Parts: sequence; structure tokens; C-alpha cells
Amino acid sequence: MFILVTGCAGFIGWMVSRKLIQEGYHVIGIDNMNNYYDRRLKEWRLKDLQRMSGFSFYRVDIEDKESLVTLFRQTRFDAVINLAAMAGVRGSIRNPHIYFTTNVLGSLNLLELMKEHKVQKYVLASTSSLYAGQKEPFKETLDVSSPISPYAASKKAAEVLAYTYHYLYGIDVTVLRYFTVYGPAGRPDMSIFRLIYCALKGKEAKIFGDGTQRRDFTYVENIAEGTVKSLKPLGFEIINLGSSASYTLNEVIELIEKYTQRTIKKKHCKFNRADLRTTCADITKARYMLDWVPSVNLEQGIKETVEWMIENWDWLRKVRISGG
Repeated sequence: MFILVTGCAGFIGWMVSRKLIQEGYHVIGIDNMNNYYDRRLKEWRLKDLQRMSGFSFYRVDIEDKESLVTLFRQTRFDAVINLAAMAGVRGSIRNPHIYFTTNVLGSLNLLELMKEHKVQKYVLASTSSLYAGQKEPFKETLDVSSPISPYAASKKAAEVLAYTYHYLYGIDVTVLRYFTVYGPAGRPDMSIFRLIYCALKGKEAKIFGDGTQRRDFTYVENIAEGTVKSLKPLGFEIINLGSSASYTLNEVIELIEKYTQRTIKKKHCKFNRADLRTTCADITKARYMLDWVPSVNLEQGIKETVEWMIENWDWLRKVRISGG
């Protein structure tokens, strides 16, 4: 089977592509290799994939419909996993337009070409940020019609588009709402990567708020496994992928200090009103629909992330991180 993975050099796209190849799929990966964050991480992930047989790469932007047209004419895809996105709440407040051109227009381009070429399976990466203001644990049936950031709003729009194409053209759609994903080769704008980096470098780390905010931190390999499982026919379903446990940022800091054997210098900053105070996934649906449960807990995941960063520190030390 030939699977199109968009955003294949991104954090989740890389791990999903690896998992697909290991399970015998042929992955056609596309990525625009933008510089939203330090491109050295994307280049490392891409080189890692290019060492694997069963992987082909094209530098294509999902906003560029003409390039996508050429790609869909060249290959008969069995499914599309759309992981190409502008991510991050704070970044979307600074530059909302690019979030909509990528996350909404890019999704529309893919769905139109799937319709034309009769590709019947679509997996869309969405976000737990949609659950702002709702009671935990977050269930897929909760009302998510009031997003509080342009990022969340763009993902809600992408979800609605996917339903429209399911309804009109019978495309089988799985929307996956990911909860805070972390792990080796992660994004340098995300808290766990930044905190480990700052610990190893002896650099001051920005903490937004007092550190008591809680997140459902989910290890990237768990996320990749759930994403691959979601290729099965489901009709139209929205499914949470999270660890179903919630930890404070202060608890995460303690674990990072334990495994780096360093003390993190902290600079507390104002909490952003577009961020969620707490997240926790109800994963009942993932359990019975995908036969999926996360196998890596937070402590093991942080330990493995720290080990990967230390192993790659010769080039990671040069990576630029953003503090939000």
C-alpha cells in the first residue's frame, strides 16, 4: 500500500513514517522544509527516513495545489495522512494568516485531489487545544465550537472540511486529536525539548505561569502507533490520542532534572490567556475502536528523550530554540 504522509520531516510525521515503513507500507513523504523552527531538526529526521527502504521524498507544500496535482497523477495513493500543519498556540496569535493558509487551504487541496483520484482514506491530525474551557477528562463528544486561539480555530475548520468531504464524497475520515506530544527529535518550541535543552546548556528556561498548569503529555511513539492503527475503515470518527494522565509542568521539571542531573534555571513569565490551564484525554474511544493504549509513561518517555538529546548533543547544542 502507498501512503502519502504530509509533513513527513516534522516531529510526528517522521515517527509515523518510520512506523508505517516498519509495518510494510510504502511511504511517499512530502514536506516544505520551512524554517518555522531550526531546520536542522527536520534535516536530521529526513535523513533518518531516507536511510529506510520503502520511503520516497518530495519537497512539496500542501498550499501548492499544482505540485500536489503532479504528485497525485504520479502515484495511486491508498490513503493520505495529513500531518503538515502550522502548530502552536502562541505562534498563531503572532501570525494567524499562515495558520489558515496551511491548515485549512492545504487540507482543502488534499481533499479535492482525493476526491478527483478516488482516494478513500484520510487521516487528519487535530489538537486537544479545541477543548478549551471544557470539563476533564476531555471526551470527543464535548462542544468544541468556541476555540480560543487561531491555531485551534484553523484545526476546527480542517475537521469540518473533512466531514464535508466524507458526507459528499464518501471519503473515510479519521480525525485524531493529539494531546501534548513529546519525545526524541521533538520540536524545539515545545516545553519538554526546551527544558531539557536549557538544563544541558545551563541556560535560563522560560516558564509561562507558575508551573502548576497540567498537560496530558503523550510520547511520540505512542502517537505514531495510534495514527497507523487509524488507517482502518471507520466512516467518520474523531478520536483522542493521549496518555489519559495529567502532570504539572513542575513535575516534568523534576523528572528532567533527575535524568539530566542538572538544575534548571527558571524565568517565570506571564501565562498566555490562549493556552489551556489543563488537559487530560478520555481515550475510551481509542481503546475500543483502534485497540490502542499508550505503552510509554511520562518518566520512561522523558528518560528516553534526555538520552537521545545527550547522544546527539554535538549538533543539538547549536540548535536555536524559541521560548514562545
